[in-house]
Amino acid sequence: MKRFFLFVCLILVIGTHLFAQILEPVKWNFTSKQDGQDATLIFNAEIEEGWHLYDTRLPEGGPVKTSIHYSDSSLFDLVGELNKDPQPTEVFDKNFNLTLRYFTKQVVFTQKIRLKKSEKYEIKGFVEFMSCNDETCTPPAETEFNFKISSGLARQQAEVQPVLKGDSLQQAGSGNLLRFLFFSFLAGLAAILTPCVFPMIPMTVSFFMNSGESKLRSRLNAAFYGLSIIGIYTIIGTLVAVLFGPGAANWLSTHWLPNLIFFAVFILFAFSFFGMFEIVLPSWLVNKSDQQVDKGGLMGSFFMALTLVLVSFSCTGPIVGAILVESAGGQILKPIIGMFGFSMAFALPFTLFALFPAWLNNLPKSGGWLNSVKVVLGFLELALGLKFLSIADQTYHWRILDREIYLAIWIVIFVLLGFYLLGKLKFVHDSEVKLVSVPRLMLSILTFSFVVYLIPGMFGAPLKGISGYLPPQTTHDFDLHQIIRDEVKLGIPHQTVSGMSGMPVEICDKPKFGEFLHLPHGLEGYFDYEQGMACARKQNKPVFIDFTGHGCVNCREMEANVWSDPRVLDRLRNNFVVIALYVDDKSDLPENEWVKSTYDGKVKTTLGRKYADFQITRYGVNAQPYYVLLDRKEQLLVQPKAYDLNADNFVEFLDTALAEFQKRK
Repeated sequence: MKRFFLFVCLILVIGTHLFAQILEPVKWNFTSKQDGQDATLIFNAEIEEGWHLYDTRLPEGGPVKTSIHYSDSSLFDLVGELNKDPQPTEVFDKNFNLTLRYFTKQVVFTQKIRLKKSEKYEIKGFVEFMSCNDETCTPPAETEFNFKISSGLARQQAEVQPVLKGDSLQQAGSGNLLRFLFFSFLAGLAAILTPCVFPMIPMTVSFFMNSGESKLRSRLNAAFYGLSIIGIYTIIGTLVAVLFGPGAANWLSTHWLPNLIFFAVFILFAFSFFGMFEIVLPSWLVNKSDQQVDKGGLMGSFFMALTLVLVSFSCTGPIVGAILVESAGGQILKPIIGMFGFSMAFALPFTLFALFPAWLNNLPKSGGWLNSVKVVLGFLELALGLKFLSIADQTYHWRILDREIYLAIWIVIFVLLGFYLLGKLKFVHDSEVKLVSVPRLMLSILTFSFVVYLIPGMFGAPLKGISGYLPPQTTHDFDLHQIIRDEVKLGIPHQTVSGMSGMPVEICDKPKFGEFLHLPHGLEGYFDYEQGMACARKQNKPVFIDFTGHGCVNCREMEANVWSDPRVLDRLRNNFVVIALYVDDKSDLPENEWVKSTYDGKVKTTLGRKYADFQITRYGVNAQPYYVLLDRKEQLLVQPKAYDLNADNFVEFLDTALAEFQKRK
């Protein structure tokens, strides 16, 4: 029993540490060998898959090189140079316009020294280094070493203490992860209000309070029951993270097959919630778990939690599935965080009511309203599932789910939801609604208000609040707003930066891929890097590169909320040559445009793979949106910018680049 308890605690601790993960892609191990007065210091670097560690010799103006610093070098003399095994890989980095050297997987540095004293002493110092992968770079970091050397020492492990320089290396996108945690927590609360779960609260609490054990012991068991629920769901999230980790990210997020499967799963879940059928686990599995409950104690509490998870699967399965599908995009933390947030909310009432059983008297009675919760969730699953069909549709240019069709389906779904809340629509397991309660009325008002908000979108309104979940504005066949904007020529005063011509940028020739790729807000530009750069040189203009994707939610939000700002739109329209590079487009390239990657050695044969590789090899980033401003010589004007919904910051970003461009002219 003690071992079992320690195992569960270990799982929870691991989950907690994963939730607060810090990027440490390079792990150092320090050892030494000694032969009389001579010694060899060994610096062994283990590098995570996909990352690389820079060499000890780099040209000026590049990234931070790996270097070894000794606290007191008076204790010894260096014998020869620092040796490396294996030798570094040499790659030309267009971003720095330099040839750089780095290591992957593992490298061992060895330095021979001659000791000046024979007594026991320590050689202390630190290794300074920098590492990058295909998505991000860590800030310069330091790892301390301490070689304890004495006469006769053959080999000793050194003490290692990582010291980060500057800010902590938080996982990128922490704000999005916190929002996903909150969303998952709300989903857990919704799961409680389903007919498979809610009636079990008083039953479960009564089981613990009438178990024949002391009140304190019963409450401890109940608390462990809640922790077990959290542990079970967190383990599920961990398994998803392992199975669908970063290696599967691009395929999961853009390929038609997983997106159509996810779409079908959401539709299946919606039909289940509507009462068409029930998704249940095999009865033998539930019975097997239930048999272990009679053992009592902590073991009984754990299996009672497992039984609850299995029995309630017909209601919680679709919700859990929705969270896992939303998180299966390559992030290691996201599915773990999703299940952690869901299970915290799911376990909360069972634990609280067990600790404070008097609260049960105030618990609402079960009834038809529980099935209503399921049906409402079914409508939401139906609406959210369209996103996956939309991603496949945009990536492969099927044009079966353009923006107005997508909005029309959403409008119908939420109108039906509003009528359902008012009791005008009834499903198979619903009770008759004789009177509309206040909560139903409020929810129906919110639902119909959302429908009213959606309707202008049918005529081209940007709908900024949900822009990330809609197909891009360019797929809209009848955009009344764009027609009006074109007629009044945006209706804004023309703004220029000192020294710029102020003349609108006219594209030099017909854009390649322009028959199926478009820029938002009526902007003119290119979708091929070489063609766009040629036009920029011809017009003597700076270049605005937008690394984007059909399935990029944040890209749509930036276009709807930041690009639409008159100041930003005017600068893009008049002062830059805009190049949008889609990293997930599946269009095949002619053979003469195929490129062989210097990053992974593979030949890129589609438009998306070509520019995904271009972003990685040149800028060391594979996240979108990513905005790069270049001069005519393809040199950076300012540091690139990622997702930021602050329009003022984006205006400053553009103006700083324009000012720098003028200096270089």
